[in-house]
Amino acid sequence: MTSNNNILEITHLEKNYQDTIDEIKAIEDFSFKVEKGKFISIVGPSGCGKSTLLSILAKLEDKSSGEITFNKDNIVLGYMLQKDSLFPWLTILDNCLLGLEIKGIKTEENISYVNHLLDSYGLTEFKDKYPSSLSGGMRQRVALIRTLAIHPDILLLDEPFSALDAMTRVALADDLYKMIKKEGKTVLMVTHDIAEAVSLSDIVIVLTKRPAKIKTIYEIEFEDRKTPFENRSKKEFNIYYEKIWRDLDVHI
Repeated sequence: MTSNNNILEITHLEKNYQDTIDEIKAIEDFSFKVEKGKFISIVGPSGCGKSTLLSILAKLEDKSSGEITFNKDNIVLGYMLQKDSLFPWLTILDNCLLGLEIKGIKTEENISYVNHLLDSYGLTEFKDKYPSSLSGGMRQRVALIRTLAIHPDILLLDEPFSALDAMTRVALADDLYKMIKKEGKTVLMVTHDIAEAVSLSDIVIVLTKRPAKIKTIYEIEFEDRKTPFENRSKKEFNIYYEKIWRDLDVHI
């Protein structure tokens, strides 16, 4: 990676938890550089510490040691969880504007940008309705628009499709990919779905069992990269899928 284009550098990150008996190590010696504009997925065994990593980056949890360096002043992070967390008493538009209100940047320009996003992704006719009137996929689109509204430099996505059915997941992955590429965002996504990771990402990081360490890093290269749905039918997809499956060493 080109060092002067790295928006985030993580060096020797460690996370330990203290229980009633002893110390539990969740993340061990995690080092990685994130290049601006890249879509990076993190996969690993259940409970290995994937989501903990995002929580530390979002400053929801403290690290135990190591360095996290954002190579931009006043970095803005957008954090999207698997649950859409929309407020049922707010309209779709008001839900999308919530982050702008909290940050005190609800300007005419930013409101116009939100309306543009709602229009671009087929939600304009629902902007005065409430979350209960939307399907699960539409609610996640609203959650993504709310996250993009604050103009984040880095998007942190914690299993954003896991609550959806298989068909909706694939369709929403295509929508998310197009939105993110159009907006030129940098993404770190945690997922347990190998197909999702390979079809969406520029890079896939495979973690070990807890304590989470980097096992393998794959640069995902398609001869002719298309949408995530189309990427799933390419020969390279199966090669990466099988390699990552073996790395995860999943026993059923």
